[in-house]
Amino acid sequence: MTSSNPPPANGLDPQAADPRKDSLIEYPSKFPIKVMGAKVDGFVHAVTEVARRFDPTFDAATIELRDSRAGNYLGVTITITATSREQLDDLYRALSSHPMVKVVL
Repeated sequence: MTSSNPPPANGLDPQAADPRKDSLIEYPSKFPIKVMGAKVDGFVHAVTEVARRFDPTFDAATIELRDSRAGNYLGVTITITATSREQLDDLYRALSSHPMVKVVL
């Protein structure tokens, strides 16, 4: 069976050209990110500073903290306003490469 629609003049599928179609996230939206690291002074501040670099509207009052069972690690949930896939990818890379961070989910 053939399609009755001719291919676009530029040879690109119009749905494939729209990066929003590749994402399940509607932008902008609130997006929680869990960051885990050793429970040391400055960890929460470091995570907050990275979040603010990628979301100037980030509200530190929304941070949620959870200690590990043994109390050696701290889980920090930040909720940022996601504006694009690129922003999220860059934020994940920045957090993952931070020396105080062990895991980013």
